[in-house]
Amino acid sequence: MSADPVTLMVARRVPRERYHDFMAWLREGEQLAADFPGYLGSGVLAPPPDDDEFQMIFRFADEPTMAAWEHSASRRAWLERGAGLFEQPHEHRALGLDAWFGKAEQRPPRWKQSVAIWLAFFPVSLAFNLLFGGWLGDLPLALRIFLSTLALTPLMTYWFIPLSTHLLAPWLQRNPATTARTGTVAHSR
Repeated sequence: MSADPVTLMVARRVPRERYHDFMAWLREGEQLAADFPGYLGSGVLAPPPDDDEFQMIFRFADEPTMAAWEHSASRRAWLERGAGLFEQPHEHRALGLDAWFGKAEQRPPRWKQSVAIWLAFFPVSLAFNLLFGGWLGDLPLALRIFLSTLALTPLMTYWFIPLSTHLLAPWLQRNPATTARTGTVAHSR
């Protein structure tokens, strides 16, 4: 078992007429998960206008705490209440930074991962410093960095990096072996 945080990513296809019911059901599930020791947070990315697949993320401190939640009676009852709202889910479990970039065989090169993280981090860090830099400016450097990373790390982990990787997914997954003549992309396995 790993002592690293564990992320469970679940993709569920939801008919448009069930979006409202699905979101209410999902909020209930997030509240249930929050009651479990080791729960670090969760989030959801809504599908683009031409799709119906929601991406959900549940994060726990380690594998044992996630397993306790996954195998709990309250989660089973919650999943039963959601029956009929979505098609069979696709689930993927990941550890550490790799959680943001998919399965090992689909993971983009590290330089693309770095770009996606930087594209999320730069505007959020800039906005934070514009909003709070004046208040933090008189503090010692170590305290300023402590407070900014304390505030930004959860925002980056649960919202902005998952959003960045979701929005950049076509580019992140594109293999450099692209044929210019046909415009098709060869996907690596």
